[in-house]
Amino acid sequence: MFRRFKAGALLAAIILLVACSPKLDWRKVQSPQERYTALFPGKPDKLERRIPFQDQELQQTLEAVKIDDDIYSVSSTQVPAIQAAVTEKIITQLKNNLFERAKASGGRVVEEVVTYQASNRQKLGTTDYFIVLKPNAKEQQQMRVRWITRQASNGDAWIYQVSVLHANANTDDVKTFLSKEEYANFFNEFYPE
Repeated sequence: MFRRFKAGALLAAIILLVACSPKLDWRKVQSPQERYTALFPGKPDKLERRIPFQDQELQQTLEAVKIDDDIYSVSSTQVPAIQAAVTEKIITQLKNNLFERAKASGGRVVEEVVTYQASNRQKLGTTDYFIVLKPNAKEQQQMRVRWITRQASNGDAWIYQVSVLHANANTDDVKTFLSKEEYANFFNEFYPE
């Protein structure tokens, strides 16, 4: 009798544990080389590459995780001190590429002025962009993206692109949808140096 009770209790505990297991497994990710700390909803994969810009190549690192229909990502691009003057041009090019793609697909872009917190707890202003992309007549994707620029003590500039891409979107209110807690946590818990 005691064995049956013990086995039943163990089975009930396992069922409860599985039932309470969250879909999003939030974890703090520290990237000292890229100079930021972020909260990802799972273990991100990391990809490093060199990207061309004008007559130069820049080092870019992407950390991303896919959870169901969502891709959470942080892209960091290091702009050496001797080239830091082109930082704003790079950000403008990144924005224009994405915005033109949205508009060409019949989508739209909504802006919202927000603040973020640096690792020293200083609050700074930036803009979040809520984007609707329509790759074809049946599909709609939604994206929330934020660009942040930080200057390192050695004069290098760092460009961060923090974004969530949601596939199979079934609502037109992109701003409300991508402001839900599971998305807001990702943006609010990104701390560049």
